[in-house]
Amino acid sequence: MQKISFNNGWELDQGGNSLMARLSGGAAPNKPVQLPHDAMIHETPVPEADSGAQTGFYPGGEYTYIKNFAVPAEWAGKEIVLAFGGVYQTARVYINGDFAAVNLYGYGGFTARIDKYLNFGADNEVRVIANNPTPNSRWYSGSGIYRGVDLLIGGDVMIEKDGVRVTTKEADPALSIVEVETRVRNRTHGLHAMTLRTTITDVQTGAKAAEDTVVFSIYAEETEVLRQNIAVPDAKLWDCEHPNLYDVKVELCEGEEKADEACVRTGIRVLALDGVRGLRLNGVPVKQRGTCIHHDNGIIGAATFAAAEEKRAREMKEAGFNAIRSAHHPMSEEMLSACDKYGLLVMDELSDMWYEQKNRNDFSTYFDQCWEEEAEKIVAKDYNHPCVILYSSGNEILDLGRKTGGRLNRRICNKFHELDNTRFTTTAVNGLIAASVGGVMPMIIGDILQQRGIDPSVLMGGGGTETAESGVGAANMLMGLMNDDDFCAHPLMTKALEEAAQASDIAGFNYLTGRHVMEGKLHPNKPILGTETYPDDIVRLWRIVEENAHVLGDYTWTGYDYLGEAGCGIFYYDGTVNFSSHFPDRLAYIGDINLIGYRRPISYLREIVFGLRKEPYIGVIRMDRYGQQGSKTAWMFKDNVSSWTWNGFEGKQTEVDIYSPDEEVELFLNGKSLGRKACGRASGFTATYEVTYEPGELIAVGYHDGAETGRYVLKTAGEEVILSAAADRTEIAADSQDLAFVTVRLTDAAGTENLWAKKKVKVTVEGPGVLQGYGSGEPQPTGSYDDTEWETYDGEVMAAIRSTEEPGTITVRFAAEGCEDAVVEITAQ
Repeated sequence: MQKISFNNGWELDQGGNSLMARLSGGAAPNKPVQLPHDAMIHETPVPEADSGAQTGFYPGGEYTYIKNFAVPAEWAGKEIVLAFGGVYQTARVYINGDFAAVNLYGYGGFTARIDKYLNFGADNEVRVIANNPTPNSRWYSGSGIYRGVDLLIGGDVMIEKDGVRVTTKEADPALSIVEVETRVRNRTHGLHAMTLRTTITDVQTGAKAAEDTVVFSIYAEETEVLRQNIAVPDAKLWDCEHPNLYDVKVELCEGEEKADEACVRTGIRVLALDGVRGLRLNGVPVKQRGTCIHHDNGIIGAATFAAAEEKRAREMKEAGFNAIRSAHHPMSEEMLSACDKYGLLVMDELSDMWYEQKNRNDFSTYFDQCWEEEAEKIVAKDYNHPCVILYSSGNEILDLGRKTGGRLNRRICNKFHELDNTRFTTTAVNGLIAASVGGVMPMIIGDILQQRGIDPSVLMGGGGTETAESGVGAANMLMGLMNDDDFCAHPLMTKALEEAAQASDIAGFNYLTGRHVMEGKLHPNKPILGTETYPDDIVRLWRIVEENAHVLGDYTWTGYDYLGEAGCGIFYYDGTVNFSSHFPDRLAYIGDINLIGYRRPISYLREIVFGLRKEPYIGVIRMDRYGQQGSKTAWMFKDNVSSWTWNGFEGKQTEVDIYSPDEEVELFLNGKSLGRKACGRASGFTATYEVTYEPGELIAVGYHDGAETGRYVLKTAGEEVILSAAADRTEIAADSQDLAFVTVRLTDAAGTENLWAKKKVKVTVEGPGVLQGYGSGEPQPTGSYDDTEWETYDGEVMAAIRSTEEPGTITVRFAAEGCEDAVVEITAQ
């Protein structure tokens, strides 16, 4: 089918969608918008928002999108379809006032067949009503048409949407075999003699790798499936280190006339799995160095742009991850393509709930009528992406505490296998939830507390009366127990997990690292995966991964900070407790990488644990927080940064960590040794020093067998503060769909970063570009990402610049009091 971008020329009806508003023409003029468009990010967070901290206090709402478009007369008789990447939460589509389609799952793409409602040779109107009745999500969801829209046009004989599937039959660099399956439909009442030409091209070099032609006849109103087994000599296989890609172009011809064409990008690779050798990619064992991520793109909200997804994928790969779990919903097509490009494995997840709800307006209302169709959509979307290795049937599903949940899990996993037998299934099972719903949690907790001489009444505030603070404390205690070996290995826990975990190919456990080794003995044929784990447990759990072939890897919560679930990782020093729905918390603040791309010290520790970084790294407890009693949850690491600029704290103490793979490290302050200490695996890859601050130079040195292996240097920034701006890309497409991210850092004249200084930085954009979003990594902001002035956080702010359809030079200027302006130029072409 011919594909035309349908993202420009929309308006947001601000008059509302009530009957009176429609009869009166609305209370306000329509606002021009371009898709993708997240309406939620432009709302104002308020303490009384129905979803509270779940969505970062952003409210939901109903949003009506309108687009007027001309339909040529020659399109009459063609099949015309609107393809939506995602509309949150539910969507109704109308063409010229007539109802055309409905979609009930906000993370599932969908199509609307519209040709029967169109006026050919005239103007037409499409109206999309996106309804987001909160609360319905445990994280920031976004609202509206947050992913792109395409217009698809099919002729008499056409290749169906998602009608080309490429399967690797043999992955051999000398000679690989791929099967190209193409679905062709004849919409006419006559017989057609057709030719299908398939060409496989190396994306990197542009060279033709293979081709094949098949001749066939297709009868009236029938669908034919053509399969071509094509040999690819000197094949470049796809894996995490070498993400080689091929374009598979299929041309459908009748005589010399081209009737249709389709092109898919894919990779040549095969998967194998067992409980003895683990997961193998092209015959080579691979461990999943994974992270869970939500779908928002920080300062631009849930709006899905290819450039934004690529930025996150690239930064996660650079931080040492090789796998991503889409939590807890199907991944966008744009992120899948980014993972293909950078060599990131993907676990794509169906849903966060089944029949039992977690919020009163969530997807559980529609799950029964939708889940099979949504599974079909996921497979159709994912099939040609080499990055996808796993389908997850769900996350922390309440139903899994019941036998009916085990039955449903088998059905979902079997459905995935029916649709795609080349990949594997898992389920992210939470032991606390499964045991609680199953009714055995009180007995498990009672046993553990009794063994440790703890009065169970502490879970009720000590006197049996629960307060808000004691309730949160109890919750934290329970979550801490989840990673406790006695809790994980309790016989009643084994019973609670048995049916739920055995339904899928891989037993996926959230926060149950203590079960991973014993599961290999209980079920030697069942591989294990840490589908969600605590970030600071990486040292212990990764050793378990390395030493046990049946343990496939780990997915930390989480690799990248995100909007919503606000406050679960914020360090409070005023008595506030985490998970207490504390306004104006907006971010979770538990990512290895913060909201705008700054790698926090735990990211470098993780990279060292993975064996990917040989040089040491330094983390310094924030000196304005050292010695203070802060809040703590199982998802929090340390309130530290990599900086030695602390004006006003001369002579004061702080804690300095060196992270290193070496067995010995040494810390120097202004040339003076502060002593050598043990480090490496035996010491958790960490050596800790108490250091009295004095400006200058802090150096960490690693030693192996007494010889220096590497060093890391922090310098105190000079007094002058300079705005230093750099774009991740200086050339973007002039198509209104491309982005460049410009980061401003506070430095001194020598380029030394100053994370301690603060500046209010104003941004202006000139030329054929617009400001898509602007902000910092501050977890408790009061401003909007639509604002043009933000204060730096840890010395940084970032602007997202969106192209228009005009080519030219985009000039982005940053200004702050006492600083020279910083200017970045971006070419749109």
